[in-house]
Amino acid sequence: MTKALIFYGGWDGHEPEATSAIVERMLTDEGIEVRREAGTGVLAEDDLGRYDLIVPMTTQVQIDKDALQNLIAAVEAGSGLGGFHGGMGDAFRMEPAYQFMVGGQWVAHPGNIIDYRVEITRPDDPVVAGIGDFDYRSEQYFMHVDPGIEVLATTTFDGTHAPWTKGTVMPVVWKHRYGAARVFYSALGHVASEFEAPQMKEILRRGLLWAAR
Repeated sequence: MTKALIFYGGWDGHEPEATSAIVERMLTDEGIEVRREAGTGVLAEDDLGRYDLIVPMTTQVQIDKDALQNLIAAVEAGSGLGGFHGGMGDAFRMEPAYQFMVGGQWVAHPGNIIDYRVEITRPDDPVVAGIGDFDYRSEQYFMHVDPGIEVLATTTFDGTHAPWTKGTVMPVVWKHRYGAARVFYSALGHVASEFEAPQMKEILRRGLLWAAR
């Protein structure tokens, strides 16, 4: 049976307890055996590589260096990594080695909660096939990203809240490889209520399944 680990915590504004429970149910419904743990202590366990999928859901926290290296080693050896929004994209702000593995890092969301459009760039990819472009209301993430990622969806900043960003096309959903692992990320999903948006939820579901070993 496929095994997944969700670790959650950090900034309460992202509702990590509620959103991690939703993701746990999502994966369980797919027949995956899920372990959900608060904090990052679980990452220090010697057999972390037994998990086929690791889902970070913790925003702006510190992590023990040995635990971080253990996580990176497990992913490099083949444990899939997948997640969304700040829980994965702003988990360990002071750790560039983690950001290198993810493929990007959050830096801003001009205007905070706003309306914007998500455009599918790879409609042939199974993660986003059949979904199409859609309007979304949330934080529009401005990120520093690895130019080598495979971008599946983007958003374009109109400059209303930060004029110098006008016309900037920013990745919203991506995937890439890290060592033997598959890595998936979606910038969508600020709080639990956003799982009511069918496109957000379906992209995440497919992306996590793709990332699982």
